[in-house]
Amino acid sequence: MENYTIVLIIMAVMIIASAVADKIRFPVPLLLLIVGVAIGFVPAMPEIKIDPEIIMLLFLPPLLYDAAFNISFKQFRSNFNTISTLAIGLVFITTAGIATVAYYVIPDMTWPLAFVLGAILSATDAVAAIGITKGLGLPHKTITILEGESLVNDASALVAYRFAVAAVSGIAFVTWKAGLQFFITLGGGFLIGFILTKLLGFLLRVFRTNDMVIISLTLLMPFVAYLVAEYFEVSGVIAVVMLGLGMSRLSRAKFPDRIKEQSRHFWDVIIFLLNGLIFLLIGLEFPFVLREMNDAQVWPFIGYAFIIALTALAIRMVRVYLQQFNLQQAFKGRRPISEDALFDSKTSFIITWSGMRGIVSLAIAIGLPVTLDQGDTFPMRNELIFISIAVVLFSLLGQGLSLPWIVRKLSGPPTSS
Repeated sequence: MENYTIVLIIMAVMIIASAVADKIRFPVPLLLLIVGVAIGFVPAMPEIKIDPEIIMLLFLPPLLYDAAFNISFKQFRSNFNTISTLAIGLVFITTAGIATVAYYVIPDMTWPLAFVLGAILSATDAVAAIGITKGLGLPHKTITILEGESLVNDASALVAYRFAVAAVSGIAFVTWKAGLQFFITLGGGFLIGFILTKLLGFLLRVFRTNDMVIISLTLLMPFVAYLVAEYFEVSGVIAVVMLGLGMSRLSRAKFPDRIKEQSRHFWDVIIFLLNGLIFLLIGLEFPFVLREMNDAQVWPFIGYAFIIALTALAIRMVRVYLQQFNLQQAFKGRRPISEDALFDSKTSFIITWSGMRGIVSLAIAIGLPVTLDQGDTFPMRNELIFISIAVVLFSLLGQGLSLPWIVRKLSGPPTSS
């Protein structure tokens, strides 16, 4: 009964804090994060054990599905070059960059552990960026790039993480095997998402007169897609994204207006609750992880986290501006690059600054195994979790608090060169 009471209290706090944030025009995710940290430091607050598998299953499928469903498919296709560059190439570059810094800066850090940390923090969370910039008038192109990147980069980060953890266990890393596994993981997720989209489309045509069944099926299928893909050891993230993109196109062509309206209201409530809970939980987790650390380690490791957060931001800035330059050169060279795919330096800076870490980094960090396959304790587990959560807090609070000001400062008619 006590656990249910705590859950209800957290839900009530989340709803009230969201209402207050909206009233005072403060970014909702950031206020929830701050409130979560504050509540976590209350002495009487019992520790809330977050099961990473529950987080990945309960939060990720509906959030990914909703983002994919609402993304502009035309702009997604126009900006696919940039989206794939950030969601795949940048993830692995960031993993390597963070690993290098961590290895040379943090005492007792080994290369396998450094790559585990790099993989945990390699993916960005557009949910945070979009939540913080909501109402600031970001161009649709910028929103599409941020959301599109976040829809795909989770899969890249999870693949990198699995190989890094295997390396800690003593399994040799083979480049060609890793590359093959990556394409199988993404391709399998794509295939399952495609098949389930066709299946859902068939079911919706069969039950087209029953509004409640249709809405219930659209709620259920993201979870089914994720679980089926994970069962076959391919990307659940990509499967859900494919389902969302497919259903978006189908709904525009086939869904009656009344179902669109009912479904939209229903999903708005679901996404509001899930978004609010995840940021509150991120804040709640930090004080409990802090208590597990040796007092002498706390400030040095906060410093390491700050250095790593700056490293991730610097790598992202270089890659985003390089992508802007490459697109411009390709367009001038009459390569098959649409003018719609180009963006200016202001957009590059906003895309860079919006690259915050969030739900996936938290879930992966907390999901680190306690023991290795041989039965040994996973080395530096608490330290890796602490650094990961500290980097998430640095990026959400540091970049998040300044992002609205930056967007307003740089706002203006975007140029294409």
